[in-house]
Amino acid sequence: MSDPLLPELLRLAQEAALRAGELLRDGRPADLAVAATKSSPIDVVTEMDIAAEKLITDVISDHRPQDGFLGEEGASSEGSSGLRWIIDPLDGTVNYLYGLPTWSVSIAAEQDGERIVGVVAVPMRGETFHAVRGGGAWATGAWEGERRLAVRPAPPLDQALVSTGFNYVAEVKAHQAEVARQLIPLLRDIRRGGSAAVDLCDVAAGRLDGYYERGLNAWDVAAGDLIAREAGALTGGRPGERPSRDLTVAGTPGVFEPLQRLLEDFGAWHD
Repeated sequence: MSDPLLPELLRLAQEAALRAGELLRDGRPADLAVAATKSSPIDVVTEMDIAAEKLITDVISDHRPQDGFLGEEGASSEGSSGLRWIIDPLDGTVNYLYGLPTWSVSIAAEQDGERIVGVVAVPMRGETFHAVRGGGAWATGAWEGERRLAVRPAPPLDQALVSTGFNYVAEVKAHQAEVARQLIPLLRDIRRGGSAAVDLCDVAAGRLDGYYERGLNAWDVAAGDLIAREAGALTGGRPGERPSRDLTVAGTPGVFEPLQRLLEDFGAWHD
């Protein structure tokens, strides 16, 4: 970390993600999943989401009041420092609602349009992933100390384990299901984790060979994309493009390009 700013930003992101994760974990009502078909649990989750985002922005603003923000729950300010924080306070909302463990807090710092720090905390796994530009990707968890992350050696595509996600809009979801139907015979298998940030970190950790999804926002992928790339993954959107709402693809070298080509052939980026 040659830039002295990076350790400061990383520590801030880690503190904010840890505290937000504790808030979400400890503040979740035990009976939330029981009433999952009613409207009230959604309201509770939304309130927790908003509270977590406010905690994150408060922690960061206390130390860096001139920075800007872009958050899923509405945090939006330009700032005057040239640095912006991109925040998803609760990625994997449905998992959180139902009591599934795969949800996360995602925080990235961006300078002049380039992501320079990323942290993804996964409280129910007891894991936190982080990266700074040019400094590799790392994780803490049940193992002792920090572990440097590296993607898996690329398998043949027909032995690749790939994760994806589905949109909430029925028509879009139906198209995504058709793309997955065409892909499944060509891969080892497909997984659906429910948190884009966690999926990208699992590519970085060698738990997946690839990941793709359409309809994602900047806060869904900002931290996870940096972590995956620093672990040796390739990331992008449609061929020759960066990740976007049209399509986000990540994979080990050797899996990324053939997966991206198949997704283009199958029209994964449109309805």
